Amino acid sequence: MLRISDARIDGFIAEDVPYIDLTSEILGIGDQPGEMEYFTREDCVLAGTDVVRRIMEKLGCDAVTAASDGQRIEAGKAFFTVRGRAGDLHAAWKVCLNVFDHLSAVATKTRAMVDAAHAANPRCEVLTTRKSMPGAKDLLTCAVMAGGAFPHRLGLSETVLVFEHHLTFFGGFERFVDELPAIKAKCIEKKLFVEADAERAITLARVSANSIGVDGIQLDKVPVAELQELVSRLRAIDPRLTLIAAGGINPQNAGAYAACGVDGLATTAPFTAKPIDMSVRMCRA
Repeated sequence: MLRISDARIDGFIAEDVPYIDLTSEILGIGDQPGEMEYFTREDCVLAGTDVVRRIMEKLGCDAVTAASDGQRIEAGKAFFTVRGRAGDLHAAWKVCLNVFDHLSAVATKTRAMVDAAHAANPRCEVLTTRKSMPGAKDLLTCAVMAGGAFPHRLGLSETVLVFEHHLTFFGGFERFVDELPAIKAKCIEKKLFVEADAERAITLARVSANSIGVDGIQLDKVPVAELQELVSRLRAIDPRLTLIAAGGINPQNAGAYAACGVDGLATTAPFTAKPIDMSVRMCRA
C-alpha cells in the first residue's frame, strides 16, 4: 500500500473546506443525520477508496459499505456508502467525488492497457512514466496500481536511465560506449538502462554480450512494424537484456507492441484519462 501522510489528507480537505461549509451553516442543517452513497454512470475500475476512507474518518463520517481499489464497477452501481452529520457529508462530498472520478479514470485506462498487453504477451508489463501532473504523483501511483500496472520511475533518484540529453553533456554516444565498464561499475545496486533507437540498441546489445554493458534498453518510438524484428535481433545478440518499448503507446496499440516480445511498455497514456462520470445520492438517516 502506498503511504500518504495525514498532512496530505488534511490538505485535500482544507482545499475545499478551508473554514466552514457556509451553505449548510446558513440553512441550519449541519447536525441532521444522513447517508450518502457514491455511484458511477459508467463502467469503470475503481481507485481512491483508501484515500476517501481516510478523508471520511477525518470529517467524522462512517463508511457503511465500500468496494475495493481495482474492482470493476458497472454503470449505475453504488460503490461507497457513508453515514454522518449532514454538514460533514457535504464537506466530504466533492473532495471525495473528485478523488474517485479522477483516479478511477486513470485506473480504468490503465486496466485497458494491461488487459491488451497481457492478452498478447502475458510477460509484458505496463509501466507508467514520471510525466504526470506535478503534486499528484502519490494519487496517480495509487490509481495506476489499482489498474494493474506499475510506476516505471517514481523519480530521478530511483533508477539509472541514460537519455540523449545526458549524452550531449557526456561527450556523445561513442564515448559512452567506450566508458561503459567504468559507468557500470558505479551502478553498485542499480541496473543501467539506456534509451536508444534501433541502430544504437544493436550496438549496446553487442557490447553487453561481449563485455560489461547495459542491463536494459528503452526502445524509443520504434514503429510496431519494425519492433518485432528488432527485438528478435537484440534477443539473439544478448538474451539477458531487458527491453522496454516507449513512445506513443496507448490502449489502442498496447497489444500490438506487447506482441513484439518486449518486457515492458513505458507509457504516459493513463494520465490523460477523462474523469469518470460519477455522482452521489443523499438521504436522511
